[in-house]
Amino acid sequence: MAIAIFTTWTTYGTWLPGDERGWFNKLGPQNENPIQRFDAQLLMSENAVLLDPKQRNLVEETIQAHCAYRGWNLLAVNCRTNHVHVLVNTSDVAIDVPRTQFKAWATRKLKEKTPDRKHWWTERGWDVFIDDDDSLARVHEYIRNQ
Repeated sequence: MAIAIFTTWTTYGTWLPGDERGWFNKLGPQNENPIQRFDAQLLMSENAVLLDPKQRNLVEETIQAHCAYRGWNLLAVNCRTNHVHVLVNTSDVAIDVPRTQFKAWATRKLKEKTPDRKHWWTERGWDVFIDDDDSLARVHEYIRNQ
């Protein structure tokens, strides 16, 4: 049984299909593809998002408030300029539910301050169950001190 969910997602336009760092799709990990990255850039409808310190703080506060509302135990959160990491203990929810909820609520709060922006996040993200105390400690340390 999982003891936590580690979830990560990136801001809009900062990690595109074809990226040199690699990327994921429904088929799994994918390698760099400069042509695919260029095509993805052409499809962007807005500039890439880099969150400033106030926006990062707002995202973290929103995640904390949403965990309190849902009764989830927030173990760690770290919003960076171009991505967010969250470690949360939930009960009986699908693995992608926390990320989906966090992204939706953070978007609502960010739009209150910047209503003209339409896209804040990439479409999906990455989620993994944490199944043991050693992994939990490593992920917690990574989120806090990356």
